Amino acid sequence: MRPQRPLLATLLPLAMAAGLAPSSVWAESVMLTGTIGNRAILIVDGAAPRTVAAGEKLGSVKVVSVQGDQAVVEVGGQRTTLRMDQPASVGGGGGGGANGSRIVLPAGSGGHFMTAGAINGRSVNFMVDTGATLVSISAADALRIGLDYKKSSPVQINTANGVGRAFRVRLNTVRVGDVEVYDVDALVSEQPMPYVLLGNSFINRFSMQREGDQMVLQKRY
Repeated sequence: MRPQRPLLATLLPLAMAAGLAPSSVWAESVMLTGTIGNRAILIVDGAAPRTVAAGEKLGSVKVVSVQGDQAVVEVGGQRTTLRMDQPASVGGGGGGGANGSRIVLPAGSGGHFMTAGAINGRSVNFMVDTGATLVSISAADALRIGLDYKKSSPVQINTANGVGRAFRVRLNTVRVGDVEVYDVDALVSEQPMPYVLLGNSFINRFSMQREGDQMVLQKRY
């Protein structure tokens, strides 16, 4: 197993801006990529960007208000404040099927690919990291989603702050959009992280290509 590379040095400055509030059930992934007056430019579940005015809906996502670089949206009676280029998970009425095979991720600020998703049915926020061997989760996120990682044997990893301790675990499911993968190896790190790193133990289940500013993952069979 190759230790996780020091991407944490890149992630930690983003923590201050990570105003994301994952919910406990599956929901839609929505990203605000821009505003024009009272209109919000939204990406829903990796689809093409659409401009939606306050009071209008894009699918099940209703734009309630737009102000500056923020927009309030509502899905199924649940309201969430979106901030520019930060993915959020909204709604959560129990979720649809997970029989999809294609994931389309738009590049956010700084060229990072981020998306809301779920681990073992609990919502998390992912950042794609093709340099990480495994999906990597902070201890705080692991506890929040009910992952009893301390039953696993600890391993040492190299981080930006030196050698740290982590626990190797296996995740029952990892889901992005309507695509779900089973039995995924992961690391739980005791070092704080603002996002869950979507590493190669998930990505290698797909063929990957870039299409402009989008990353396209096609599930292998």
